[in-house]
Amino acid sequence: MVDLGLVSYPEKDHKLEIVPLWKDKLVLICHPQNRLGKAKSIKLADIADQKFIGFEPDIPTRKAVDRILREHNISVNNVMEFDNIETVKRAVEIDAGISIVPQATIAQELTKHTLVSVEFQDGEFFRPSAAIYKKNKVLSPAMKQFLTILKQ
Repeated sequence: MVDLGLVSYPEKDHKLEIVPLWKDKLVLICHPQNRLGKAKSIKLADIADQKFIGFEPDIPTRKAVDRILREHNISVNNVMEFDNIETVKRAVEIDAGISIVPQATIAQELTKHTLVSVEFQDGEFFRPSAAIYKKNKVLSPAMKQFLTILKQ
């Protein structure tokens, strides 16, 4: 039995309470020697036709990235798809391609200089996160306090 779930891209459901928490900024990541990594920021058009490491098609972050690219008429060369962020990052670290990931997930790789991140000039893109729980669930005082801390 789970009291609380943490999800990205929460979807409305009449059975669930959704508590918005934070938004993770989406950034381009690439190998430190990649030409795109030399800039502080780029236009989305700069990634057109690049080898792209993405999430599998049914993952919400992939759907969001696909939507961003489609809205900006950008096509990339999808060369690999994975079901988790760690494998995406490892593929980019070996220079198999570039990717778009939440900035909060790459702190360690930026510190170790195994990846570089680049912001987009076309706007800021975010991955929303939320806590979810059943509507009829009575939260304990500890769980209410936990939610308050998560919102900060």
